[in-house]
Amino acid sequence: MEDSPMKLTNKSLLEEAAAWKAAGYELPAFDRAAVTAATYDRPCWVHFGAGNIFRAFHANIAQRLLNDGTMDRGIVVAEGFDYEIVERVNRPCDDLTILATLKVNGTVEKTLVGSVVESCVLDSENDAEFGRLKEIFTQDSLQMATFTITEKGYCLTNPQGEILPWVAPDLKAGPQRPSSYIGKVAALLYARYLAGQYPIAMVSTDNCSHNGEKLYNAIVAYAQAWTENGTAEPGFLAYINDPAKVSFPWSMIDKITPRPDNSVLAMLKADGVEDLDPIVTGKHTYVAPFVNAEECEYLVIEDRFPNGRPALEKAGVMFTDRETVNKVERMKVCTCLNPLHTALAVFGCVLGYQLIADEMKDPALVRLVEIIGYQEGLPVVVNPGILDPKEFIDTVLQVRVPNPFMPDTPQRIATDTSQKLAIRFGEAIKAYQASPVLDVASLRRIPLVFAAWLRYLMAVDDNGEAFTLSPDPLLDSVCPYVADFRLGEEKEVEPALRPILHNAKVFGVDLYEVGMADLVCQYFRSMIAGKGAVRATLEKGVAD
Repeated sequence: MEDSPMKLTNKSLLEEAAAWKAAGYELPAFDRAAVTAATYDRPCWVHFGAGNIFRAFHANIAQRLLNDGTMDRGIVVAEGFDYEIVERVNRPCDDLTILATLKVNGTVEKTLVGSVVESCVLDSENDAEFGRLKEIFTQDSLQMATFTITEKGYCLTNPQGEILPWVAPDLKAGPQRPSSYIGKVAALLYARYLAGQYPIAMVSTDNCSHNGEKLYNAIVAYAQAWTENGTAEPGFLAYINDPAKVSFPWSMIDKITPRPDNSVLAMLKADGVEDLDPIVTGKHTYVAPFVNAEECEYLVIEDRFPNGRPALEKAGVMFTDRETVNKVERMKVCTCLNPLHTALAVFGCVLGYQLIADEMKDPALVRLVEIIGYQEGLPVVVNPGILDPKEFIDTVLQVRVPNPFMPDTPQRIATDTSQKLAIRFGEAIKAYQASPVLDVASLRRIPLVFAAWLRYLMAVDDNGEAFTLSPDPLLDSVCPYVADFRLGEEKEVEPALRPILHNAKVFGVDLYEVGMADLVCQYFRSMIAGKGAVRATLEKGVAD
């Protein structure tokens, strides 16, 4: 082993294939050198965002299609936020990744993913890097650009609606050397326009509602500004707005991909694989040459590809129309997964859990998410047809979330909760309001989660010990509402909570207007009665 190390390199893949296979790794079943050459000459797929979800999902989809001969070219990945991912992980590993799929039965499927054959830095100040991306974007063979840059990546304004300081100069200066992420992508599209107005699909696969619309709105803002101020040809805006030339399909993506875990690292090292230690970049990205992920995965995409596309459906991708994508996305985000995750996250943090899977051994928490999913959520779900909502929840609660081998934490899921409550719970409340047969007053566990979140903001667990809140952009404005409460102190809660309970931006609705405010206050008052009060309130709340 010392003379023949197993490393994530092309050399090791070629020379040590027998050792890799003996250690249980599935290797690429295609000629990677030939695929790399073909991709360089005639690229068809560029992906923006070299993070974990891409490595675990998109890259593995391409691997399957390359393995069976459905595709003959790989993926070019471009990283525009944290260049160190490419410089310190992708390139030293020859763009290879180990995917550890953690199955609910305790087995681990280890795949050496080689479908990414080129990595680029989306840096307009680097002529070689940006020039290569322009070269790719001016090829008529390019069919699609996919994205996992997070919802924040599409934002051009701050919460007050003001243009971000790094966006404004790009809107004015034009496509020559933009510094903002979407500005650089728009500049690549402008190069494609100039080269021949070649068609392309710009496919956001980020986990947010109407993701294709968000990407379109961001790109068109640059196109409009540049054509109006004369820094781009007048026809560029028409090109972006012509769906026969540039499409922006909507999609729904779902695959739990926690950050690389030390237990997985230890397993891979025990196999004899070297140089896998994670790094933390200067931008605080935690990344490694391996990824760990659950087995379940869903990707539903609106089928609008003006330059054709690979046969991704052969690897499990579902293609449909925009209305169906929207129904699937709402089913997941508003009912069948995300609300259940958030409920487990806020209660898990306060009750001292470190793993989501361990929460699913707690009868009260299991009962809570079952009621929220099946009883309170399902009555307002619109069945999208291609996925059955009840079966989806069944898989979430019986297979995905209880998986003891998935190192996912309530602390990770509790990140940005103030930004999630409105869509994950508020939409269900609105649907109850709009229904002629359903009664908002019957929703008793959603208010329980709201109260638990307010209790979580105290940053004191159910044993009275302080803990660190997960990152959230509104912590400075929402934590003061609960700052004066102490466990065991008799104090009226409603006056202090009144302003936030009125806040429809946080909860999706004004909780006073829908008649939930009193119940939230009642639950919160119960949760601060002393040590163990959250547990007692939870158990009583799911038993009522």
